[in-house]
Amino acid sequence: MPAHPSVAPPRAPIGPDRGSQLDIARELTALLRDTTTEPRPDEQLEALTLAVAADLPVLLWGEPGIGKTAALTQLAESLDLPLTTVVASVHEPSDFSGLPVIGEDPAEQGVPMAPPDWAVRLVRAGRGLLFLDELSTAPPAVQAALLRLVLERRVGALRLPPGVRIVAAANPRSSAADGWELSPPLANRFVHLQWTHDHEVVVRGLGGVWPRAVFPRLDPERLPQAVDFARRAVCGLLAARPTLVHRLPSGETRRGGPWPSPRSWDMTLTLVAFATAAGSSRDVLSLLVRGTVGDGPGLELLASLDRMDLPDPEAVLADPANAVLPERGDLRQAVLDGVVAAVRNRPEQSRWDAAWALLVRALETGAPDVVVVPATTLASLRQEDWDVPAAIEQLAGVVSLSRRADRAASRTADREAVGAKAGR
Repeated sequence: MPAHPSVAPPRAPIGPDRGSQLDIARELTALLRDTTTEPRPDEQLEALTLAVAADLPVLLWGEPGIGKTAALTQLAESLDLPLTTVVASVHEPSDFSGLPVIGEDPAEQGVPMAPPDWAVRLVRAGRGLLFLDELSTAPPAVQAALLRLVLERRVGALRLPPGVRIVAAANPRSSAADGWELSPPLANRFVHLQWTHDHEVVVRGLGGVWPRAVFPRLDPERLPQAVDFARRAVCGLLAARPTLVHRLPSGETRRGGPWPSPRSWDMTLTLVAFATAAGSSRDVLSLLVRGTVGDGPGLELLASLDRMDLPDPEAVLADPANAVLPERGDLRQAVLDGVVAAVRNRPEQSRWDAAWALLVRALETGAPDVVVVPATTLASLRQEDWDVPAAIEQLAGVVSLSRRADRAASRTADREAVGAKAGR
């Protein structure tokens, strides 16, 4: 029986149709990439932009796919800076310290260290954004070679111009490809920002509108005051807490993050000055400060910044009726405690009466619990020949109620303890 001839599959049409389909695919891809930006409050983006404005190296920490690279690309476009991306882990140490080039007479001229091509392009441009990607995958030898680049902006014998900013990105070691912990010297040269995704930003961005990175507007009239404020804040804290000047963490993981040193405190001072001159929010300043010296020292500095804005106790005692008390309970408590301490240091009946007037005003304009401790302390300062002001009657009920509540809480705790012992 003769074999049936094989049936060939249908062929795609030959001619302009095939080319036009590729053109249509390119058009569709272009439409998908056609997005726009809008000014939108974004604390982490503002913190990044402020650190870049201050010319401090920034390191973005985040899980893969979180949008670190996209944020840097958009930042470079917004600031009109050419972007140069260098993946540190695929380079040798000599790519950052310079390649030795033998000249005509090495004995006389030495052996110069030639910079790589990307560094030469940055110098020729005079400006740009150097993006060191996948920093946590760089082995220790490469990290050591990066020290001079990040701090001194030198690559071989070449110095990067002042118009070049440095931003790096890294994944946590648990999610990095063959990851390494950052060495303490390299980590201490960066402002560390934890990069997370915002659900609303992602949804709106996928819809075609992403937030725009805006260069901070520095008020020229506030520059001297901003520098003075930053210096008083940092120097005041370190004078009171000398152990915070340099504290190398004990754990290897924590050493690869932000920690306090004279270098990082200098960076912190710069960031406080820039944030003050730009009128940045406390949340943005918190990201920057904690990302430079760590959570503990950073929170202590933020607390001291709050206290710097508190009114002078002597000014409050001079005019308690017109004193402006903070809205936040902890700051209001600090003002009242400061006034009582001022009366203790210089006990006079007029000052004692003024402090009672202030406590009554605090009771009328805020939560009553913040006046309990200052009122109790102030009452103990009364001298025998001082008349009892009428204001005490207004506060007596609050103090008595607070004491009864404390006694009731203590009795409840005692009963729970007895019950726990009986049930054993």
